[in-house]
Amino acid sequence: MDSLQLIPVDTNDIPQLLIFMERFYSIDGYSFKKEQTRTSLIEFISEPKFGTIWLIKENTLPIGYIVLAIVYSFEFGGKNVFVDEFYLEEAYRGKGIGKKVMEYITVEAKRMEIKGLHLEVEQHNENALKLYRAFQFTDHHRILMTKMINE
Repeated sequence: MDSLQLIPVDTNDIPQLLIFMERFYSIDGYSFKKEQTRTSLIEFISEPKFGTIWLIKENTLPIGYIVLAIVYSFEFGGKNVFVDEFYLEEAYRGKGIGKKVMEYITVEAKRMEIKGLHLEVEQHNENALKLYRAFQFTDHHRILMTKMINE
């Protein structure tokens, strides 16, 4: 991937991830609970069965991250992954990096014998929609709903 690298994170990367996550959440005005997120990162990183987080680097400089969370779906044939979060610093958007990252995770998903990739995207994020459609992601015309338990 030229000077672009995706490096699986460890707990030493948490401070950088927290910075990126706070920036990512602020794009659409989502609340960011730093200490809760730190705890979640420690738990996620400590349990490979949950999935993988990669730090995206350009010439060794961290420029973003992507999270693949493992799920099981009867509808979609077994083990699937959910692209839980994908963030690039603003200066690196629109330069083909997102495409390279998606190519990489598609190869990784095949290696992991994943049946399908899923993600959610804000309806107003036209650049992301264009990228995901280019990778044959389809809109199922469903509503994603959430109920928090044991917050």
